[in-house]
Amino acid sequence: MAEKITKTGRRQHATIKEVAELAGVSQMTVSRVLNRRDVVRETTRARVEDAIRELKYRPNLLARSLAGGSSLFIGMIFNNPSNSYLSELLIGAMNRCREAGHHLVLEDFSSYQDPSDVDELVGRVSGAGLDGILVVPPLSEDDLLLSKLEEAGIPCVLIAPRTQPESGTSLAIDDEAAAKRMTEYLIAHGHTRIGFVIGAEDQISSHRRYSGFQLAMKEHGLDIDPNLVRRGRFTYRSGMEAADKMLDLADQPTAIFASNDDMAAGVIASAFRHGKRVPEDISVVGYDDTPIASAIWPQLTTVRQPIAEMGYQSVDLLASFITQEEGEAGDLNPVLDVAIIERDSVIKV
Repeated sequence: MAEKITKTGRRQHATIKEVAELAGVSQMTVSRVLNRRDVVRETTRARVEDAIRELKYRPNLLARSLAGGSSLFIGMIFNNPSNSYLSELLIGAMNRCREAGHHLVLEDFSSYQDPSDVDELVGRVSGAGLDGILVVPPLSEDDLLLSKLEEAGIPCVLIAPRTQPESGTSLAIDDEAAAKRMTEYLIAHGHTRIGFVIGAEDQISSHRRYSGFQLAMKEHGLDIDPNLVRRGRFTYRSGMEAADKMLDLADQPTAIFASNDDMAAGVIASAFRHGKRVPEDISVVGYDDTPIASAIWPQLTTVRQPIAEMGYQSVDLLASFITQEEGEAGDLNPVLDVAIIERDSVIKV
């Protein structure tokens, strides 16, 4: 029962999910027993240990012993088109894991194209013996995937989810308020004809940022020209293509707000292709403050989202969630602060 033989002749070892099912507990409880947590009742611990022995379950004991028996194996699952965002998030999570002695395992869900893929992907992470998972947007907004992860009993921290989870934990920023604040910044600089590049349609942050833009324009009595609202995909090329359409108009915008930095960089490239100077002829702002914002010329005025800090804090939130007593599992849903970083891409008109 412990070691099944696959069609290829390879031995398939028991998984943490199978241990949990045999013991009649959650995978989180099995993880706590494996990590020598004192929060598990002795009777429950005994059932889990019996299941481990019966199935001959073999966690990665060497790696755990090297970390003094207190390390966690944390997965990060992602399918994000913005390399800048993902890199910053990863840096934060890796730094915290290194400090705390945890181990970070990356799982690329880019192959997730269809609901039929979900069971295979969840099975992959479920069988990896992970203690918990950090879920990166847009996966943190995928109701089917999240329900399958919950069904599998895998502890998760959702990064920038659509809504706060009823159980578990998440962390995010207030995208709507931040985008409203940036739009008001442009209005304060005299801009009234403002273009907006919306992000990927499948991410709630795209809608929230556009909503913030709409609120600011409405509160200041300014009309939004539908020709100046274009859909992007959070990529450089999509920002450039969106700006091309705006700058081909007879009545062009004096400023463009792209809802991430990659797209804003594409907007600046489009402006130069149209013979326009930034910011003298058109102002451009972005969102995130990823490395590209200060690497391009002119340097980009943008909303600083603490992406690396989100990755860093998500590790601590997951560790806290895993190690709490049964029934106390957290309702920690912090909302982190943002800031407008002024650089060289905006002038008053």
